[in-house]
Amino acid sequence: MAKDRFDILIVGVGGQGVLLASEIISHIAMNAGLDVKKSEVHGMSQRGGVVTSHVKIAPRVYSPTIQHGQADFLMSFEQSEGLRAIDWMRKNGIAIVSRTRLVPAIVTSSKDFSYPDNAIEQIRQKTPNLIPVEADKIASELGNPRLVNTILLGILSNHMPFAKEQWVDTMKSKIKAKFVDINLVAFDRGREITLTSSGN
Repeated sequence: MAKDRFDILIVGVGGQGVLLASEIISHIAMNAGLDVKKSEVHGMSQRGGVVTSHVKIAPRVYSPTIQHGQADFLMSFEQSEGLRAIDWMRKNGIAIVSRTRLVPAIVTSSKDFSYPDNAIEQIRQKTPNLIPVEADKIASELGNPRLVNTILLGILSNHMPFAKEQWVDTMKSKIKAKFVDINLVAFDRGREITLTSSGN
């Protein structure tokens, strides 16, 4: 994987902080002198719908969308959305997937949909580099259920060439002041999780 080219696909459900996560990643890369383009699908984001963000980083980026099968990283804030998006990853990409079960409202309205009982195991069969995360449990321990995105950002930061200080400074600029400290704690908890320690 190139050290200055990253295609990151972020998926989740409205209200989980997908767009904030993509904003933080983008600003860190831009501040490091790299070109960044984003493409976002908000869906019914305010009502629990599916939210997807493509983040492309390189010395020069020409297209805002990731080609199918070419994502270096998949960050999924909800396990069934991770399963739905797994085929967007390249063969040796890394999937960071929260074990969160939060069925998008727009999906439940489909007669053809049934929530997978074993989404994490199905993802594991498709990629050798899966980091399943008990993000809800960690967030609960920290007293704020809305920390899943920062926990996963902490994990992602282990696999990117940006210093921890760059992540911290960007989060301080993008997160409301009263929530900064707890988000930095969550970020550090994420940084403790590696491909090996996750049990994959």
